[in-house]
Amino acid sequence: MASSNELCIFTPTYNRAYCLSDLFDSLCRQTTMQFEWLIVDDGSTDNTQELVSNFQAKGQFPITYIKQANGGKQRAFNTGVQHCKSELFMCVDSDDTVPVDMVATILNKWGEVHDDPTIAGVIGMDGKDVATPLQTSFPKGLQFTTMWDLYYKHHHKGDVAVAHRTEILKQYPFDVAPNEKFIAETYVFHQIDQHYKLAVIPKILIIANYRADGYSANVRKVTRENPIGYMKLKRMYIEYAETWRLRFYETILYMVGCHFAQQSGAISNAPYRFLAAAAWLPAQILCHTVYRPK
Repeated sequence: MASSNELCIFTPTYNRAYCLSDLFDSLCRQTTMQFEWLIVDDGSTDNTQELVSNFQAKGQFPITYIKQANGGKQRAFNTGVQHCKSELFMCVDSDDTVPVDMVATILNKWGEVHDDPTIAGVIGMDGKDVATPLQTSFPKGLQFTTMWDLYYKHHHKGDVAVAHRTEILKQYPFDVAPNEKFIAETYVFHQIDQHYKLAVIPKILIIANYRADGYSANVRKVTRENPIGYMKLKRMYIEYAETWRLRFYETILYMVGCHFAQQSGAISNAPYRFLAAAAWLPAQILCHTVYRPK
C-alpha cells in the first residue's frame, strides 16, 4: 500500500457490515482528506467485502481492504501495521465514528512534534459525542504524557484515541497466545510507554459506540476465553507498577487469569510470591462471582 499520506486510519472488522457505513460517512465528512483507510476483515461472513467495494468506488480517499482468517482483533492489528506505509497509525473500531476535524486536528499537532524522536505519537479522548468525554477529561495544561501515567498518575478514566508512529508499532507486535484471539491493546501501548511519550490533544477524537457484540460489552467473557493473554498482560502491569497497592491489585487479576488458564504453580511463578499468596482468595472470589459465566 504505497501512500504519501501521514495518517493511516486502521479498522479491524468482523461481521460489522451493519454499522461500518456510519464510520465511512464520518470519514467522508473530514475537513481534510489527507489520510487513508486500511480495513482488515477478520474473516467476516456477512457482506463486508461488497460494502467496502462500494466505498472504494466512491473514491473520496484511498481505501485498502485485506481479508484474513478469523484470528481476533490483535492479529488483525498486526496485519494492519505490517501493511501500513503512512507515518502514523491509528485504530478506529468499526462501530465508532469520528468528528469532522479529527484528521486535521491530529495532523496539526503532529506537525508540531514529529521531529522529536522521543515522541511516539499523539493521544486524545474518546467521547459519547463531540463534546462529552466517556468519563473524565484530560488534566488541564497536560502537554505530554505516557498512557501509563495518564491512567495511573493523572487518574484518567475512559478510553483514549491514540495515533502512534508506524515504525515504532512494527517493533512491538501483539503476542497472541495459540488458541486465543485477544490480548488488550495496552499490552503493546504500555511497552512503548517505557521508551517514548505522547503529545496530548485535549479533544475528543473518536465517538465510541459500544455494541452488544463488542469486546467492551463482553470483557469478563473475553477474559475467560483468553486467560493466557490476560495473565501476560497482568504480569506486565505488576512489573510496571510503582506502588505496592497497584502491584497487589494487579496480582489479584493475574491470579484470575491463572485460574482460568488452569496454570499450575501460579503462586510460585508470580512476580511477587507473597502477594500472590495473599491474592489467591480474592481472586477465587472474583472467579466465582464477577467472572462467573452468566
